[in-house]
Amino acid sequence: MHHPQLPLSARAARMAMVGGIAALSLTACSPTVDVTAAKDAANPACAPMMVALPDAIGDSRLRKTNSQATAAWGDPSVVILRCGVNVPGPTTDRCVTVNGVDWVIKEGDPVWTLTTYGREPATEILMDPDKISSATVLADLAAAAAKVPSSRNCVGQEDLQNLPQSQ
Repeated sequence: MHHPQLPLSARAARMAMVGGIAALSLTACSPTVDVTAAKDAANPACAPMMVALPDAIGDSRLRKTNSQATAAWGDPSVVILRCGVNVPGPTTDRCVTVNGVDWVIKEGDPVWTLTTYGREPATEILMDPDKISSATVLADLAAAAAKVPSSRNCVGQEDLQNLPQSQ
């Protein structure tokens, strides 16, 4: 029985389609995470941090996201990162320093929001402390977050007590 040869372009198209289906089936296990980009996500200062992000935070592996300057770890996601969020101003919210990076912490229920302080653009992390330790998240992300230069630091209550009186 004789099989007619497909023209080269038809064979190439069929091979591309088969390859596309194979690639689709490989990615179907771990879908892309839908994360809304921050307002200033295109800021070039986000780029050095994004390329320095860790492949894992604790036991949670880095996953693909669908927006610029975003990242997600875990399946389902336990940590979401967005670079280019609004820079926090002075606040009475708790501020912690981890490996030289200051973070403002807003404890929600269940999601906490951790935002870099004194760095522009700011980076925001959304995480559930019942699923992963905030200490682990901040320690694992400090080196990457430090790629955005710092211009200010958190001031603690003890620092405020030593300020000169206003006239």
